Amino acid sequence: MSRYTGPSWKQSRRYGISLTGSGKELARRNYVPGQHGPNNRSKLSEYGLQLAEKQKLRFSYGVSERQFRNLFIAATKIKEGTVGFNFMTLLEQRLDNVVYRLGLATTRRQARQFVNHGHILVDGKRVDIPSYRVAPGQVISVREKSMKVPAILEAVEATKGRANFVSFDSEKLEGTLVRLPERDEINPEINEALIVEFYNKMM
Repeated sequence: MSRYTGPSWKQSRRYGISLTGSGKELARRNYVPGQHGPNNRSKLSEYGLQLAEKQKLRFSYGVSERQFRNLFIAATKIKEGTVGFNFMTLLEQRLDNVVYRLGLATTRRQARQFVNHGHILVDGKRVDIPSYRVAPGQVISVREKSMKVPAILEAVEATKGRANFVSFDSEKLEGTLVRLPERDEINPEINEALIVEFYNKMM
């Protein structure tokens, strides 16, 4: 299954979660899309609940099913901590997500585009792979030639607050993943135990 490139607002309404992080998708119509959306009373099976939770997290980070599954497998090989939390931590370490967390992009989709286009540096070297795993202490910055890109400047200007596990210098347009996040700092609306159950059945 490839990466979803359709309307994110439609998916946000389907799963009842703001996939862009802005909350605008659910402000006007917080029910599933379609003519029966407002009156939808269907109940999901156990499998349906697990699948929906998996899709919510996958769409939030904008990764393909193969990338998502591979990260889950990587999380199962980490000896410390729980599989579910380790999995979410690995998602948070993706370069496109860190760029988003720093406020250099308004959405993860936009952050992925900036990385793909070569606007982002990691420790002074250009990295154009969105899935690159950022380690705590690495410096993420904007390439000198890209420092006047309007979309980047607008994103920095629009950012009102940042996560506690990142630091950012708005003048230099550079920041750092200071430490790995705590569980209560990322996606509190996600029940990762359901995702672990889903993949345990599939593997």
